[in-house]
Amino acid sequence: MAGVIRAKQLFLCSSILSSNNNKVLLRFPRRSINVIAGNLSSSETKKKEKEKRKRRKEIEVARETAEAVVNKEKRRTRSSREYEISDGGEVPSSHVPVLIGEVIDVFNSVRLRSFVDCTLGAAGHSSSIIQSHSELKDFVGMDVDPVARKLGQFHIDSLMHPTLKASIVLKNFKYIKSVIADTNPELLNVGVDGILMDLGMSSMQVNNPERGFSVLQEGPLDMRMDPQATLTAEDIVNSWPESELGRVLRDYGEESNWYSLQNRIIKARLNGGLHSTGELVDLIRGMSPPSRGGRQGWIKTATRVFQGLRIAVNDELKTLQNSLYSSFDVLSPGGRLAVISFHSLEDRVVKQTFLDILGFQREETNTEVSVKPERQIEESIVKELKEKEAWIKQTVTGSKGVILTKRPITPSEEEEKLNRRARSAKLRVIQKL
Repeated sequence: MAGVIRAKQLFLCSSILSSNNNKVLLRFPRRSINVIAGNLSSSETKKKEKEKRKRRKEIEVARETAEAVVNKEKRRTRSSREYEISDGGEVPSSHVPVLIGEVIDVFNSVRLRSFVDCTLGAAGHSSSIIQSHSELKDFVGMDVDPVARKLGQFHIDSLMHPTLKASIVLKNFKYIKSVIADTNPELLNVGVDGILMDLGMSSMQVNNPERGFSVLQEGPLDMRMDPQATLTAEDIVNSWPESELGRVLRDYGEESNWYSLQNRIIKARLNGGLHSTGELVDLIRGMSPPSRGGRQGWIKTATRVFQGLRIAVNDELKTLQNSLYSSFDVLSPGGRLAVISFHSLEDRVVKQTFLDILGFQREETNTEVSVKPERQIEESIVKELKEKEAWIKQTVTGSKGVILTKRPITPSEEEEKLNRRARSAKLRVIQKL
């Protein structure tokens, strides 16, 4: 409409100038006026259509995002167990074991004559297990961190009674078979009734700047779980080949901007390299524009980079896989292995290793994963388990055992609110037959 009005105004101007015998005559044939009006009108229409398409796309993206969030929540197997907190009604400031009530439920129906905590830490989970199972005779606690081992030993000692034998060992859980052979060789023959792995970082480690795990505290680029190990994060950052450094950032850190980070770190080597957590964080912060999430933006990037370096320093994924196989081997018939993981790489290793242990083959079909067992066991066993224990929802059965958590158990909403560390925790359980 605006185009038509403007065209008419031009035509009137040409007529007026012509009637006054001006030297400059502006004449617009009617056909030209219609073309101009049509072009202007078409331009306005195209602009409106473009805005409509943009708006429709925005609505569609918002709808798909909302659906993805809802579907993700539906897929989660949230714990329905009431979260138990301290007498004061608040989560204590010290290390709080995640999913502790759920871990108790996992082993509640098992007659625990023997139990191994592969990641003892401050003995939060193990203390509850010992108190819940008076029949427990043999306890083995393992930790590669001497500070954690000392604290765990203190708590376990306070729970000792005449019929309980406890051994606290400063070892990585990949040595579970040799540790059991040294502490109680008979267990290798009869098997262990319960094994727990809590793969999370403890507050003792994160809050000590000298360990180099925290992105918010200045410290050396260390990140060794075992202080006696030789490889440090500083070695990787300053000495590893460019391609290997990139692989750590991409595959272990799951950082989308890994290539630019890799190049910046390689460039920093020309000026003496990076030797502290603060220097590495400054490099990361310098690459993160303020428009991308502000402070939270660079902290998330730094967290992913630190995760990648920590996994590489401690060879965590390969160690975890080997330890899962060894742990299942030493289980007694009916014994259970429970694993708490805190990021997708760990959880993926646990899920796939459990399937591999039972002799399953994994087939990828688009985004779906189908599994084919070598042979099935009787459904009555699974039915009996579900009737006996309410926390068991979906299972996967195989010739050697049962995965009691087809989907991992995640913390209740209440626990997530009161303990931020629990937000990414996932619990998977396998039982030997």
